[in-house]
Amino acid sequence: MDLALLRELKEERRARLDDYVRHVPHAVAVSGRTVWEVPCDLALPCATQNEIGGAEAAALEAGGCVAVVEGANMPTTPEAVRILGRAGVRFAPGKAANAGGVAVSALEMQQNASRDSWTFAQSEQRLRETMRDIHGRCWTTAEEYGLPGDYVAGANIHGFRRVAEAMLAHGLV
Repeated sequence: MDLALLRELKEERRARLDDYVRHVPHAVAVSGRTVWEVPCDLALPCATQNEIGGAEAAALEAGGCVAVVEGANMPTTPEAVRILGRAGVRFAPGKAANAGGVAVSALEMQQNASRDSWTFAQSEQRLRETMRDIHGRCWTTAEEYGLPGDYVAGANIHGFRRVAEAMLAHGLV
């Protein structure tokens, strides 16, 4: 693709973004910096791995962010998680926070296997229970290991224990 065409496409995208910002309340266009530098209460990195590094975590803290909830696979680097933790910014790792999609797939398989039909409210209730259970397990496991409130440790330790228990049950260890 030639350079002139690339510039044209870039300008077209920028024009669409500017139009979007003019017509959507609370939308902000970020130019010359990252979206993580925009002050916010809650950050939801949902795109790519390693999206939030140390500099972005520091910018989130400086911008008043109180919680980061991953919606993708590891969009926050370990360095960023440490920076957020030291700053008291709550952090929900993707393996727990993003479990809703996996849970919905499991619920769909369960519903299909039983040849049943659930209402939206029934499905929503089951998902809510599953997500509350995941939160409780992460919270309790972190406390059990002397790391209260550390969702990353709680999710990692609980997940590791489940895998180890399964391996033992199958005689693999």
